[in-house]
Amino acid sequence: MKYVTLILFILLMSCADQKDQHIPTKQIKTSIEDVMHAQADAWTNGDIDSFMEGYWKSDSLRFVGSKSITYGWNQTKANYKRAYPTREAMGSLSFDIKEIDVLSHDAALLLGGFTLYRVQDTLSGNFTLVWKNINGKWLITSDMTCG
Repeated sequence: MKYVTLILFILLMSCADQKDQHIPTKQIKTSIEDVMHAQADAWTNGDIDSFMEGYWKSDSLRFVGSKSITYGWNQTKANYKRAYPTREAMGSLSFDIKEIDVLSHDAALLLGGFTLYRVQDTLSGNFTLVWKNINGKWLITSDMTCG
């Protein structure tokens, strides 16, 4: 009887652990998609400052472009402002989210594409974003964009 009680106790504890480890995948994906939509809207409205709210405000933020790697939120923002100095240069941005892979309660990986519509041209490419839940907010901590 002692062994049966012990086995039942172990089974109950393992079930409790599994319940605690449940990852709210749908909620996490929705939160990340909401940030992406807000970023596209901010960009299209010519508002780089609001666009940058989706990024981690840290010197450890990484942005990998086709020519270089940029470290830090301030430098990433400065690069955007230098490359897109006017509303016309910014154009209208849309994202095509291909896949969000929720890795844990506080980490996810997003694969997607972008299209930037401007009067003079249309640019497009792909990106991989590493997301982390930092202080209750889903933020991009690493961005690799090519296009």
